[in-house]
Amino acid sequence: MLYIFGIIIAYLLGSIPFGVLLTRWFGRGDLRSVGSGNIGAANAMRAGGLRVAGLVWVMDMVKTIVAVFVGMIIGGEIFAAWCGFASIFGHCFPVWLGFRGGKGVSCLFGMLLAINPLLFVICGIVWLIVAFSFGYSSLGGICVFFMASVLGFAIGGWVGLAILASCILCLLRHMENIGRLIGGTESKLTWKWKK
Repeated sequence: MLYIFGIIIAYLLGSIPFGVLLTRWFGRGDLRSVGSGNIGAANAMRAGGLRVAGLVWVMDMVKTIVAVFVGMIIGGEIFAAWCGFASIFGHCFPVWLGFRGGKGVSCLFGMLLAINPLLFVICGIVWLIVAFSFGYSSLGGICVFFMASVLGFAIGGWVGLAILASCILCLLRHMENIGRLIGGTESKLTWKWKK
């Protein structure tokens, strides 16, 4: 019963729509009506600039870090990794927004930081290089999904499986982005402090 409670808590933490809440707080309206309509940091950049996007990114990471720590207290490292997955699932399908949420990149980074800081650093460098070089946040995220899927198994089989499941979920949430990248219609990030 305690494990079920942990998963539910992790899911509900992931469901907190910080992108929607913070863009409203900064007077930028409903993030779901801006750009791609996504509730994550990349779309928050379009709505409110780097300052708002950075805060959304950090808070989305934090909610998954907390979920992982809750899992660690309840059942150890393996259960903690699956609580991280539950949090990412909650971000992608939040109960508060009719199960229409984000794509999970920042939450995945939160999971990686809580489980293995070195893996977080490696994937962070990959994302920064790709996103800054090509201007596509989605492309950086896709590269991270493949990198984390492979390196996650160096931590341990069951933990690696949770990371793989999280990466697959995030990749599936990026199928439209992949189509736009192939078609050359994907929106590029504009790096502005305020908007």
